[in-house]
Amino acid sequence: MKNEEKIKLFLVDDDAVFLKSLEIEFLHHTDFIVETYATGELCLANLDKKPDVIILDYHLDGIDKNAINGIETLDKIKEFDPNIPVVMLSSQDKIDVAISCMHHKAFDYVVKSETSFLRLQKNITAYFHFERIEKELNWYMARM
Repeated sequence: MKNEEKIKLFLVDDDAVFLKSLEIEFLHHTDFIVETYATGELCLANLDKKPDVIILDYHLDGIDKNAINGIETLDKIKEFDPNIPVVMLSSQDKIDVAISCMHHKAFDYVVKSETSFLRLQKNITAYFHFERIEKELNWYMARM
């Protein structure tokens, strides 16, 4: 698979161990290009690299208490390009956190756990599969 065809994934989390393990999972099991960032600010500074999808931690203030949080980062990503799907990650399984993420136009919300990689992989793969089918359908519809 050529690099242009690969899905470019940004992983944004201030938990270095979790970030590294997630990166390893994606590089090992998928054909994605993965870039990792420890802060929302770094992620935002690199949006011109055109990520296809962003996995974003909800908290993001573990290292620096003044760092912008996940929701603020999400809002700024959506200002930059509303079409970038963003999956929010949180260590909390709280319905109000999930609702808040969806309200801010997150594509999905995943709780950090042993199975979070599998859920992320499934959701992202489903998203791009659906997007491709939609494009093909539009292509055919335009020719009818």
